Amino acid sequence: LANLLQGLNSPDSAVKEKAIAETEKRLREQGASGEEEEESRTTVNRTLINTSVRAFPSESKAGHDGFLAALEKDAKERAQRRRRNEQLANALREKGNEAFRKGDFGLAVRRYTEGLEKLRDKQELYTNRAQAYLKLREYEKAISDCEWALKCNKNCLKAYFLMGKAHLALQHFPESRQCYEKMLQIDPQKESLFKDCVSEARLEEQRVREEERAVREVQAGSVAALSIQELLQRISRPAQDIPCYTGAVRLLAEAVHSCTGQTVFRTNNGFSILRNETVRGAFCAERKSAAEAELCVSLLLLWQAACAGNEENQRLLLAQAAVSAQLPELLASGTAPIQRETLALLSLYSDSDRGRRLLLRQDLSRWLQILMAFVRSTDARADSAMNILSDLIGEERFQTQCRATLSTDVLPLFTQLLVGARRVNLAALARAAGVVGSLCADAGVRAQLAQSRECWQACLQLLDRCPDASSPGYQQCAFAVLGLMMNMLLESSGTIQDLAVPISGRCLALLSHQDGRIVTRATGVLSRVLPASPSAVEEVVKGGVVKKMLKFLKAGGQLTSRYAIKTLSICTKSSRQAQEELVKWDKRFQVLLKLLESGDELVVGNAAFCLSQCLLVPGAASSLLGSSAVLLLLRQAGGDARRTSVQQNSAIALGRLCVAEPR
Repeated sequence: LANLLQGLNSPDSAVKEKAIAETEKRLREQGASGEEEEESRTTVNRTLINTSVRAFPSESKAGHDGFLAALEKDAKERAQRRRRNEQLANALREKGNEAFRKGDFGLAVRRYTEGLEKLRDKQELYTNRAQAYLKLREYEKAISDCEWALKCNKNCLKAYFLMGKAHLALQHFPESRQCYEKMLQIDPQKESLFKDCVSEARLEEQRVREEERAVREVQAGSVAALSIQELLQRISRPAQDIPCYTGAVRLLAEAVHSCTGQTVFRTNNGFSILRNETVRGAFCAERKSAAEAELCVSLLLLWQAACAGNEENQRLLLAQAAVSAQLPELLASGTAPIQRETLALLSLYSDSDRGRRLLLRQDLSRWLQILMAFVRSTDARADSAMNILSDLIGEERFQTQCRATLSTDVLPLFTQLLVGARRVNLAALARAAGVVGSLCADAGVRAQLAQSRECWQACLQLLDRCPDASSPGYQQCAFAVLGLMMNMLLESSGTIQDLAVPISGRCLALLSHQDGRIVTRATGVLSRVLPASPSAVEEVVKGGVVKKMLKFLKAGGQLTSRYAIKTLSICTKSSRQAQEELVKWDKRFQVLLKLLESGDELVVGNAAFCLSQCLLVPGAASSLLGSSAVLLLLRQAGGDARRTSVQQNSAIALGRLCVAEPR
């Protein structure tokens, strides 16, 4: 019968016709056999006729209710079994997860399989088992489990992700990309993950193609490819003099500059070069002889040539434990050629997103201190070190690692550099200050800096020289240090309160500086430090800050205006002298009224606040007669402003105006 059914469903018309004929033949034979049996039987009519007009209603209802009760009972039993099996499956999944975490992937597979025997439609068990299969390199099984998971849930992102990984491992590149594209279709928010996955697939496909090409080069007898093989064999021979190894490494560095050369180097175990005891000893020696230092420089040049533009080679190099452990030691070695080539090698990584990710897998806790120390260098090493720091500083993992050594190692060095600014590379020092300022994005780092009295005093000491120092280097440093101070002032601390007066005094002196960028940042520092100290407000008001801020507001620079009006609002809040000076110098409040028309609500809110404070001065309100003050304040208070604080400040100013000048 199974064969007949298969034939009837066959797409082959000949097979199908044959199956139909065979079926009809069998039906005829069975029909004839049935007729013979009927002829030999005595015909008896066994039909029972119900003579009742209708069935008893009670009996019919009882049968119907019984059937429904049976259905309900069966449904409850099924639900109970489902719950019991789900509990067992969850317990087995947890056991599988525990085994997976311990690295026992075989046991994890067995536990997930046992769970699926309890509950066949549990998606998580399929994807978890697929992940274990990936670890065991059983990629076909992983793909099968992902397909089953998608039958349970067609939008399972994890299934598509793992299936893409499995296809990638099998070098099914189009299928891998299709899985990743499906992920993005299901959840567009996963664009970052999608880009990472597609990039990984692209790199793997590129690696395979490059290695295939390299094999063809070797098979074709390419002189360059064969010379790389020969040089690697020469370096692998033990017990040679260091200069012999150095010469071979230099020749090898010249030979691997091409993409094919880099691939031949990789596929012939070029990154195992440190297995040679003599080479490794020279590379890892704490105090290197001249010959050892030259061999070390040669190795660094070789790795630069092998890794330039080649992400797979970059990955393999940092996978060498001796290399990753020695990089910070080489940077701190004090030997200029070694430091220069180490910085050049690291720049290959820090220049790209993928390279930075490879670096961030290392322990970088000492790197900020080591790289910052190059500020003392007067050559290109300082610029190279700052470039690497600038590339790394935006990475969250790097910021986290820096936090651990900030107070003990980095801050003491940084304050020394600021204090000794006359003896260091000023351009590099400015960039170092910018790097520390960027670190303030981390709240923990910012708090440590804000509490450091030594750091504040070093910043002030550098600013002391700035008004008299016309060199571009000093101006760059002052600009960077002011930015750092602004970031530190986002925190409140006792140190800031103690030093608010000298901080505001230095900034007040910088308001006459010829560099407008420095003036803007000095104003910004004032706007943030003055709330910490009434004494600081009193000193800057005596120093003529109100007149200076009005001058900046009339000039109309957007950022400077924002800082200047904020500074005025702080001063007029607590200083009667500031209120009176603002009334005196801003005739008929022309500047403040113009600011009330600004599209920047922070400016509008502070302008309204300043106006409300100035209206406390007797006679000040009369100067607004005939102006547009009432209309402007009504608009902001009545809803044109989106911020509640702006509406409130405008309403208060309007109320004080009406009280002070009923007209």
